[in-house]
Amino acid sequence: MNKASFEISVETDGAPESQALAGFPVTDWCINALRDFVAGGGVDIRIVDEPEMSATNRQYRGREGPTNVLSFPAELHPDVESPLLGDLLICAPLVEREAREQGKSTEDHLAHLVTHGALHLLGYDHENDEDAAGMEAEEARLLARIGVSNPYQLSGG
Repeated sequence: MNKASFEISVETDGAPESQALAGFPVTDWCINALRDFVAGGGVDIRIVDEPEMSATNRQYRGREGPTNVLSFPAELHPDVESPLLGDLLICAPLVEREAREQGKSTEDHLAHLVTHGALHLLGYDHENDEDAAGMEAEEARLLARIGVSNPYQLSGG
């Protein structure tokens, strides 16, 4: 099997929300999501608060309010060879709130969002039902490898 080699930096702004997620193996989850597809690459993961995520979401997607994760694939000139895959922004307070509301651990929800964002960096999308089903299946496969339950499967009850 091809061993992945990645350079991933996790930046935080020192806000309490950022520190709350600092103990999780975010880099390992990102490598898990990418290693089947690319031999190496650079990903910058930035943990942000709601005001920063809201501003970024408005600026780049034209949508109001925060979102849990945003992916920014590297847009390099075709003649430029670079291991840079792109950037991920993760909104710490929203991740924690969603995890509580969905009855999941913060760790599992964050692992899902890192995986989801990494797949976006590789070109996966969920703009239509077929693409969404393919992306969700890939997320479930990658998450199972690290012991995280399928986030799309409804719990029985």
